[in-house]
Order: sequence, then structure tokens, then C-alpha cells
Amino acid sequence: MNNYRDIIKAPIITEKSADLAQNKNTITFSVDVKANKTQIKQAIENIFDVKVESVNIINVKPKKKRVGRYEGKTNKVKKAIVKLKEGSSIELS
Repeated sequence: MNNYRDIIKAPIITEKSADLAQNKNTITFSVDVKANKTQIKQAIENIFDVKVESVNIINVKPKKKRVGRYEGKTNKVKKAIVKLKEGSSIELS
């Protein structure tokens, strides 16, 4: 990965991730499927200028979809759940 912005794609904003962000200082991101925990940690720290305590990763498998007689699959996705250290915060709006 050449650029940190290639690793972090977008924040995931759902009810569950908003609850985690408010109560546990944890932010959820959609990341590149080839990125590992250390690359994600470095990217978050450099882009948002915060300190990261831990990174957990979830690989979401593709689902089968049909449109008429044609079958296909959705794209696979990797999610990163990033816990920030005390005193650090990211404003997502």
C-alpha cells in the first residue's frame, strides 16, 4: 500500500457502530481487503492524528445474489474495529 488513504476506505455508520463510538471510544471502518492490523493502525494514526489502542478485523464473505436468471456474488469486505486510547477522539459526521 503506497498511501494511507488507500487502506482506509470509509467509516461504517450504523446504530451498533454509533453506540460503540459513544460508549467505548471505538470507531468502525471499511478497509482494503489486503491490509493487516499494523497497516490499519498506522493509517488511522497518521490520517486522524490520534493514538490507537487496538485493532480488530472482520472478514465479510461475499453473498450470492440473483437478478433474473443471472447469478453472481457481492464483493468481499474487510471491516476494522479500532479502539482509541483515552483522550483521543474522531468526529464523524
